[in-house]
Amino acid sequence: MKPQKLKLSDYLLGFGFVLLMVGTATVLNDVEIILPEIAALTTGLWIYHEPGWLNQPAKIFWLPSITAIVGFGINRLPLSYAVKISLLLLIMIVLLCLFRSTLAPSFATGLLPIIVNATELSFIIAILGFTLTLMLVVSLRKLHLQHPYHATINYRVMLVFLIIALLWVLVVSLLGRPQMAAIPPVLVVFFEILQKPMYPGKMAIKQMVALTGAATIGFVAYSLLDSRLLVTLIALPLVWALLYLLQVRIPAAYAFPLLAIILPHQMFQSLPLVTLLATSYFFGAAYLYQQYIKPRLISR
Repeated sequence: MKPQKLKLSDYLLGFGFVLLMVGTATVLNDVEIILPEIAALTTGLWIYHEPGWLNQPAKIFWLPSITAIVGFGINRLPLSYAVKISLLLLIMIVLLCLFRSTLAPSFATGLLPIIVNATELSFIIAILGFTLTLMLVVSLRKLHLQHPYHATINYRVMLVFLIIALLWVLVVSLLGRPQMAAIPPVLVVFFEILQKPMYPGKMAIKQMVALTGAATIGFVAYSLLDSRLLVTLIALPLVWALLYLLQVRIPAAYAFPLLAIILPHQMFQSLPLVTLLATSYFFGAAYLYQQYIKPRLISR
């Protein structure tokens, strides 16, 4: 299904929910209420109706909530930034395997409190409230019944993801750029790519352009406008237009405008460039794995 054939009402409902989140944060003057991956989850669940995400609605609430709480706790430990990210990724893989889930946005909700240094209880309350709402709407609309899906856990893929991600963390840390260790939307898409049976080079390029473009949209919008709510209102339709032109559906792309408005200044300034480098590394690695390494492993 292509983006333009999706219902306008689904887009209005989804974008309205995201704007409500940003508006609430603006009124309460609490930036920790803004959760970029809620934009991705909303798009994937309410608009694109991703079968793999709709599977077992209860996990929409408690799995991202658990990872967010774990990330919040890890952030309070006296560890370096790179070690925190590495520890979180390891725990995330273990949790997904234990709960037999492929809900990729759970990575982002776990990473976010470390990336933005969340310290307020409002962060936990927000993640609980917004994910609960997402789950209830899915259940009430019976979206999980309309798009049945049986999740299968590929432990080899989990290991490949962890190795490639930890190698990235190590390299950027050695280069003195630990803040580049984790770009949540990129890791979410990378995890999903590894689950697919094949990954053409053309799709890799499209996804690189889409995510780098979405990051640039968020960066430029927030550089020009001193209003988080206005940036969200303008940037979300622009991201939709970009994905429409590229003819791709990437829920994680919608997280970038919100990520841009909450990142620390140093990370914000380099967001488009870091996204380009990260997508080149991760999607390039995914392409090599899918095209050359996986066939050899399967043939054994």
